[in-house]
Order: sequence, then C-alpha cells, then structure tokens
Amino acid sequence: MYQNLAMAYLLGFILACCALAYWFLRPERKLGRRLLALASSVYAAALLFSGAPAMYLLEKMIYNLFFIGIFGAFFGILAGRRRWTLPGVVLALWALWAYVQEEMTHTLPYRPETTPDPAGELLLELREGSTLSSLEYLGERYGLRIQRAFYPADSAHTTLDNYYVADIPAAYAPRMRRIARQLGRQVGVAWVEENEIVQVAPLRTDPPKSSPPGPAAYGLNDPGVENLWAFREMNMAALFDFLEKSGVKPQKKALVAILDTGVDAGHEDLNANYRSLKPSYDNDPKGHGTHCAGIAGAVSNNGTGIASFSRDNRFVEITSVKVLGAGGFGTQKTIIEGMLFAADQGADVLSLSLGGPGSASKQGAYAKAVQYAQKKGAIVVAAAGNSNRSAKDFTPANVPGVLCVSAVDETLERADFSNDVQGIGMALAAPGVDIYSSIPGGQYARYSGTSMAAPHVAGMVGMMKSLRPEAKVEQVYKALHEKGKETKSTARTGRFLQPAPALRAFMGY
Repeated sequence: MYQNLAMAYLLGFILACCALAYWFLRPERKLGRRLLALASSVYAAALLFSGAPAMYLLEKMIYNLFFIGIFGAFFGILAGRRRWTLPGVVLALWALWAYVQEEMTHTLPYRPETTPDPAGELLLELREGSTLSSLEYLGERYGLRIQRAFYPADSAHTTLDNYYVADIPAAYAPRMRRIARQLGRQVGVAWVEENEIVQVAPLRTDPPKSSPPGPAAYGLNDPGVENLWAFREMNMAALFDFLEKSGVKPQKKALVAILDTGVDAGHEDLNANYRSLKPSYDNDPKGHGTHCAGIAGAVSNNGTGIASFSRDNRFVEITSVKVLGAGGFGTQKTIIEGMLFAADQGADVLSLSLGGPGSASKQGAYAKAVQYAQKKGAIVVAAAGNSNRSAKDFTPANVPGVLCVSAVDETLERADFSNDVQGIGMALAAPGVDIYSSIPGGQYARYSGTSMAAPHVAGMVGMMKSLRPEAKVEQVYKALHEKGKETKSTARTGRFLQPAPALRAFMGY
C-alpha cells in the first residue's frame, strides 16, 4: 500500500510541476489548468490516505507547494524569451530531478518510522573494487566509525562481504538521513539503508475456548497434545498415517534454525531433538525462541509435553541462532549475521519470528541474505507481523523468496493482530492464536502472534527438506499453497497449512 501511495504522490507532484509550467508558458490554453487540477487531486489523495500525522502533512505540503510555485513562476519568466527557453527548461528539469531525488530518500508519502541502531545506524554496500578510502572525507567530517558488517563463509555467493556498518556520533545523529544521502552519492557506494532495530512481541493469552481431541487420537502419548487445537485443524492424524503407511524415509534429518532470543536447550521436550551450534545460543532469557522451537520440533511420543510433525522424530531437529537480546530486541545487522551463520552451518530451514516496518524496495541486505541462504540450500520462513497492516510494509516478511506466514484462529478467521498478506509473493496461513508450547525451565504456556504461526510452517518445511533435500522454495510453496485450505479471508491470509495433502503432492503420491 505504501509503495502505491508513494508512486501516486511522486507522479502527482511531478505532473503538477509540469502542468503549472505549461500554464505559465501557454496561459491561453486550458490544458495546463486541467492537468494541474488532475495532478493536484492525485497528489492530495496520496497524502491524505497515507495515514500520516497532521503536522507531517502540513510540513510536506508547504515545502512542495513552495517548490511547485517557484517552478511554475520560472517558466513565466521564460515566456517570450525564446533564446533562453531551451537552457531554462534544462535547468528547471535538473532542479525538479534533484528535488524528486531528495524526496525519494524519505519514506513516501509516509510510513511508520523505524528506529536505527544507535551503535551503528547505517548499512552501506561498497562497489566491487572500492575501498573505505573513498569515504575518508565524509568519515572525518562527521566522525563516522565504519567497519565491516558481515563475514559470509562463501563470499563468492554474495556481495554481503562488501557491506559495512556506519556508526554516527550522537552530535550528528539528527542528520542521519542527510549523511545517508551523502554516502549514497559517493562513487564507491552502491547502496545505503538504515540498520533498523527489530523486536518480537508475542501476546500472552487466556486458555483456549474449546478442547481438541486427546493424544490417543493421534497415536501419541504426549499429554499436552490435548491443548493443541492446531493438530485438529491441520489434520495431523492424516499426516501421521501417511508417514506410517507410505513408508517414506528421510534422506537426512533436516535442521530447522530458530533465529530468535535463543532456545532453552535443556528443556525436557526439546533436548532430544536439539543440536547446539554455540553454547551461548542454548539459553533463552525471554522465552520467545523456546516457544517457537517447541512448535517446530518438540519431541513426540516421549510421554512429556507436546508433539510436532511426526510420531518418531526421524525427520527434523532444531537449533538456535541467537539474533535478539534478552528484551527481544535486535537489529537488521544481527539478524542478517544470524542468517548467514545458520546457512553456513548447514541449516535447511531458517525460521524468523521477528521483524518490523520496512519497505521491500529499501531492504537490499535482507534480499541478499535470503539469496545467500537459498544458494546454501536453505529455505527462509518469516512471520507476517502483528500490526494488522499490510505485510508488504513489514520486513523480512516482504523480502522476495521468503515464505511469509499469517496467523489465524481455530475458526480459521484471520487473527485481529495479523498483518494482511495481499501482494506478498509466497504467503501461507498457520495457527497463531492460543498456541500451547514450551517455555524455559521445562514449562509450557500459550502465546498468540504470527511468531507462533511461522514455526508451524518451518517445521513442515523441515520435514519436506528431509525427504527431498534438494527442493527449492518454489517447489515447497507450490505444494503448500495448492493443497492448503481456504480460510474465511484467504486473500488476506493465504491458504491454511494442510500437512498431509501437501506432503503427498510434494512426494508425487
């Protein structure tokens, strides 16, 4: 939505400038006035429907109307001066282009402000062959501290090794966007974007309104299964029966990486399915990552807690990559570092129950991280977001190549907090309300959020990758989408996860 409004805003502004210029040059013709009226309507509508604060709208309109007036008046001066018409038009168009470039560096016409990391506000990509010496002047002028951001193991697969993080001293922090524009104009710089702060925000909820079938209905002995309404709506009994009767065998045990606040590796219902990558990742002071891990890969049939996507735990194991702190906050840089690390460690699925406001057109580093993960054989799954807005404006859910997951309740209604996935290339729906899962200390709790929906899909994708490790994201999505179940608002949620028919189609049964 924001991208469409931005396009309308810019087109309306440019057309208004040109229409007023034509009116001044040819005042006897009505075309200029008509074009100006049309352009003004488009411009005003884009601003008014942007949802921006009143003071933002007023400031934006004052600046733009002043420029439009000066632009048109300049052509009034040119009228009748044929000798100066051509150079005057060139000068005016250059001024218009420069002004539009300035406008395009902002979030147009408006989107919720993101918060950059105060320890490193900007991410910038150097062009191949360029060095930091090209930034010495700006670095000294603003006291910038610039250092390498990412260290992918296979640099031949990505340009992320050319990314640097720039820390702006507090005295110059108010000028961050100006500094970003100046960096972006340097010959050696290919890309500049904010290093945004990201957080998780699960919702603690009340007990469920209804009880699903007990463990015996699924051939399980895990007592907590009676709290999993998701098993009923996803028809997990059909999945378990298919796995048993078809005799399909995993080619490997797929690794599902939970990129989050960490995972309690010693949890009674996770430990046997857990692979440690770093000891520092094996604890979870917040509990969010442990909850997601239980959804994706809890140990089934151990007489304890809950279960996951098979009765015998042959298909999937889980691991943790800590990209968020104890408070649930991280940055774009820490998340991308985690994505690269997980991919380099051989993860088959990256599960990201996190994110924040961000235009897809301004997220070059995320896009490159997803591409890197795919080249290493991993599939990226991300939560759609909990803002009840468009997921197109929520990153990394809006990055091309990501499986974006919305949340629905047990009636298959879109959760009132879940972002709308219309316009997302690969979107699915999964259980995300009153989800019972593991939390640190051998405990269990119910949370709600698209954070809970994403690991349902991640766990299922892990099973698919265990059976066909070479499978690409497009093949996985095709099966999940085509065999998914309609929700009460499918256009806004994507189709609801149905493991058994999706796996049958994926395996060619």
